Parts: sequence; C-alpha cells; structure tokens
Amino acid sequence: MSSSRVRIRWTEGRAFRGGAEGGPEITLASGGVEGPSPTQLLMLSLAGCMGVDIVMILEKSRVRLDRLEVVVEGERREEPPRRFLSMRMIFRMAGPSDRDRGKVQRAVDLSRDKYCSVLHTLAPDLDLDFAIEPI
Repeated sequence: MSSSRVRIRWTEGRAFRGGAEGGPEITLASGGVEGPSPTQLLMLSLAGCMGVDIVMILEKSRVRLDRLEVVVEGERREEPPRRFLSMRMIFRMAGPSDRDRGKVQRAVDLSRDKYCSVLHTLAPDLDLDFAIEPI
C-alpha cells in the first residue's frame, strides 16, 4: 500500500501555506486571493492527474503532442456541504494528427477509467463530462 502526507499551516485570515514535507509549498486561501481556494486546488489536482496520464499514454503510443491545456469547470451545491455536483473537463491539444484521434480518445478514456487516482477519489455520483479540442 502506498501512502502520502502533506501539511498546511494557518498563516492569517483564511490563508494557509503547505505542501509535501521537504517539498515546495503553496498558499491556499478561502477567497482565492492569496492563492487558489481548496476547491480550485481540487480541480487543479484533477486536471494535473489526468494531464500527466494523458501525456504518458500518448508518449507510449508515439503520438506527437506539442501542447496540452486542461480546463476544468465545476458546478457546486448552493448550500453546505457545497460539494461539486458536476464537472466538465476540456482537453485542448496541439500536435496530434487526425489519424491519431482514436489514440487521443483512448488516452483520455484510460486516464478516466483506470489511472487517475484523483478522479477515483471523488464521489461516485459526480456528473463528469469530457471534451477534446484542438488549440
């Protein structure tokens, strides 16, 4: 079994600073002014997790990838707990040819269905939508 550990420290107001022990630190804040909010960090984590998977899968598939941008849009409940009800992920890519479209879709599907640990940690009833677009 693998384990991870992070730590944050309250700095002031609604801001915290932290990260993995011995690694770089980031600031997170409720208002999103001093740094991303915790929910924005969750969306960034999802984007990063799937982004890394997709880059690795496309490398192994020998698909040219010049740029990748992942956009995550989320809809949250109005009342507490203000959890995400739905998310839309848009994968914008430059490099893959039209003949590689199936390999690109396969990379997104594999990340979604098998590899992305952040996605598989989220609530199973989260409505999640995916799109692939050229840059």
